Amino acid sequence: MNLTWFFNSPRCIWFDVHVQQRSPPPSQPTDVGNPYVGYNVFLVPEYVDEVKAAVANITDPTLASKAAAVENVPVFFWMDVAAKVPTLGTYLAAAAAAGNNQLVQAVIYDLPDRDCAAESSAGEFSIANGGDAMYQAYIDAIAAQVQKYPTVRVVFVVEPDGLANLVTNMSIQKCANAASSYKTLVAYAISKLQQPNVFLYLDAGHAGWLGWPANIAPAAQLFGQILASAGPGAKVRGLATDVSNYNLLRGTEDPAQSPNPNYDEELYINALAPLLTSNNYPAHFIVDQSRSGVSGLRAAEGDWCNVKGAGLGIRPTTSTGNTLMDADGTSNTSSVRYDTHCGQSDAAQPAPEAGTWFQSYFQTLVQNANPAL
Repeated sequence: MNLTWFFNSPRCIWFDVHVQQRSPPPSQPTDVGNPYVGYNVFLVPEYVDEVKAAVANITDPTLASKAAAVENVPVFFWMDVAAKVPTLGTYLAAAAAAGNNQLVQAVIYDLPDRDCAAESSAGEFSIANGGDAMYQAYIDAIAAQVQKYPTVRVVFVVEPDGLANLVTNMSIQKCANAASSYKTLVAYAISKLQQPNVFLYLDAGHAGWLGWPANIAPAAQLFGQILASAGPGAKVRGLATDVSNYNLLRGTEDPAQSPNPNYDEELYINALAPLLTSNNYPAHFIVDQSRSGVSGLRAAEGDWCNVKGAGLGIRPTTSTGNTLMDADGTSNTSSVRYDTHCGQSDAAQPAPEAGTWFQSYFQTLVQNANPAL
């Protein structure tokens, strides 16, 4: 398991990693070791600039000092529109120029009719308007950028919430309509991103979503089916969990999660791992802990929008205490499109439109960070 932060538009993550062996050089296949071991995670310039601007607007010198430390935490770059793919290329070029075993983290997040059960994140592509072909072109463009920089290791998290919706939300017509495209296109992404310097983690929701006994076995089966459909020899590293969510890695049960037996991310991972193995899917994980510094805040387990009182969680590390985990880390809602969840009693309000830095929430996350900054 690895911990990391996904702090970037529209969301952010950091992860913590436990290592059993040193990762191989980039010329080796992507299933032979933890990708983070022996590599330096590239700092996303856009995020560094956002943090610096935020610090300049904090009047409390003690809080400003804590906030300034966040710019040195590596995060994921979210490609939530195809127009951001060239920026990935810019970052890969900068990482290649820097040398010294650089690793770039990015999120692939542009399925047509994206996030089919949500109200706020439908994305730019529509299945009805040729979205499948547009998504394939988006993946092809990502693959082309990666191929230019074979010395740079790349970790991709693939489609947050996408496949999880196919486990639990098929009663929603939009999800039922999107299911075939989601499966085909995620498999396409896997098949096109088999470069030896690429490590893929499909998104696996979180403990409070797929960790429930009724959901966990169907989820493992779906991940196995997707990997198999990507073609003979196709490889992924594993799964990402708790992206942009609030669950603890391990700890006391949040009352909102009762009676789920897999109420934290480690319990979920430990229960999911043998089911993945039986479905021929690798059981390696990265875990987002960016908003998990404070527990017991949510009125309901499914509440996800700018939860009041949240704090930054464990900083990115490979020392997770669990050999299933490559890394664990955190995520931030500094920019979200409006959703009715953002009007709930446990959501910080008013929040800005998607793509806009949420200054007061950032300050809350810093103030309530656990461990403290």
